[in-house]
Amino acid sequence: MKRMYDLQMADRIRELLVDHEDVIEKMMFNGLCFMVDDKMLICVTNDDLLCRIGEASAAEELGKGTCRQMIMRGRASKHFVYVPIEAAAHEKDLKYWVGLCLNFNPQAESSKRNK
Repeated sequence: MKRMYDLQMADRIRELLVDHEDVIEKMMFNGLCFMVDDKMLICVTNDDLLCRIGEASAAEELGKGTCRQMIMRGRASKHFVYVPIEAAAHEKDLKYWVGLCLNFNPQAESSKRNK
């Protein structure tokens, strides 16, 4: 059976989030998602990172061609982008993407469904 997410990448993200309180891991979006302050931060699949970076950062990164827009139910999810796993192979690149996610996290809305 094929794993739903890249275990090595998940471990690398865990290491980057070790100093953050209130980190929860949850299976969502066909992968392992890391939640901070009850808000989805980043999700690891086998092929991509799903990064919640906000509309402004998403527009900037999409303009660079470093990622692709998340499309859900036929509509662009303006705060989310997919980043190929290979684009975060180097530590500085993974830190960059996790940093964008952490920078947006305080402004991100929390899902009230699970409360």
